Amino acid sequence: MSQPPLVGAIPSPPLTSPGFVARLGPGLVTGAADDDPSGIATYSQVGAQFGYGLAWTMLFTFPLMVAIQAVSARIGCVTGYGIAQNLRRHYSPWLLRGVVLLLLIANVINLGADLGAMGAALGLLIGGPERLYTVLFGVLCVVLEIWLSYARYAAVLKWSTLSLFAYVVVVFAAHVPWASALYGTFVPHFTFDGGFATALVAILGTTISPYLFFWQAGQEVEERHRRHVKALCIAPKAAGPELARIRTDTIVGMGVSNLIALFIIIATAATLNASGVTDIQTSSQAAEALRPIAGDFTFALFAIGIIGTGLLAVPVLAGSAAYAVSESFRWTEGLDRRPREAKAFYAVIAVATLAGATLNFTALDPIKALYWSAVVNGVLAAPLMAVMMVIAMNPRIMGRLTLPRPMLIGGWLATVVMVVVTIAFFAI
Repeated sequence: MSQPPLVGAIPSPPLTSPGFVARLGPGLVTGAADDDPSGIATYSQVGAQFGYGLAWTMLFTFPLMVAIQAVSARIGCVTGYGIAQNLRRHYSPWLLRGVVLLLLIANVINLGADLGAMGAALGLLIGGPERLYTVLFGVLCVVLEIWLSYARYAAVLKWSTLSLFAYVVVVFAAHVPWASALYGTFVPHFTFDGGFATALVAILGTTISPYLFFWQAGQEVEERHRRHVKALCIAPKAAGPELARIRTDTIVGMGVSNLIALFIIIATAATLNASGVTDIQTSSQAAEALRPIAGDFTFALFAIGIIGTGLLAVPVLAGSAAYAVSESFRWTEGLDRRPREAKAFYAVIAVATLAGATLNFTALDPIKALYWSAVVNGVLAAPLMAVMMVIAMNPRIMGRLTLPRPMLIGGWLATVVMVVVTIAFFAI
């Protein structure tokens, strides 16, 4: 029997196929988690400061996100191991330790910022102690991640992505001059000054984040275990359908991510920028600023969206840290494991989440914390992407399923862009 063609020759399943929704999973959740509360703050600031002038970046970053996330998912599915475990198996232990340490630092800071934003958003909606809400959200995320079965928890995360569409409703509740919005979306606009460059770097650093690589690769390994599918380097005959599923899942996930980010930029441009509000530093500030401009309904939707996306992103941040640390130390890991089977893995999830919540009780400025988180992500993203590309091109690791030429070009292009962005970040 002839083998199915490998990647690049397999058409994606049509959107009308009966099992389309069932095909979506790690890629969809990864893309949705990219629009976390700290990301919402970035997109809100971009819309408030520049109006529709940077909306085009969502189209520009989409193929870059698809390329690099597809590479990370492919590594997990083909090798049967996550990013950290592949680093441990094939590269210097010093590289592994450096990558995992930087990831852990960045994720804890991001967790703190996201949990704080969720607490602030709930405080805006119902009043009360925001810090208490922050801790309760952290505890809720830990309990759900540890005690729900993987199949049920994956379904919860998948359907939680619907919370993102609060921002679609926000756009249609605001009075958007669609001619200007569409022009800003499809016609690139450049201003050669520090503020524009900083915003561009912030957008690229927000949309392409290292924790997403670890999460999607780890989730592909989980899916392989759940469906009792062998690693594709062992069973290459199964490559066709599996790699087509990954491609569809990743394209849809990153498409949803960037579409929602675009709607946030348009919504804040049409309301905040149009009213002269140009300085937004947190997602909760964006929600609060909307109330007198766009009304209580728009404000409430925006705040609810912050909480919904936070509940989706916090487990991804904590989970990606747990995958990386557990793979580094060869601990039993995986959300499909029971707590007593993977105590250290779940301990990392709990400690990282609660450590992030604790940051909200310190004198640490959340804006400066996010800045340093961006610095760490910038330092980590480009070299990690380069290492991933080397792994995915290595036939000793990937067997016959090394990257086809379109993915090779797309992955290296995304890597070069992130190198330029990182240099620009430090130069600004």
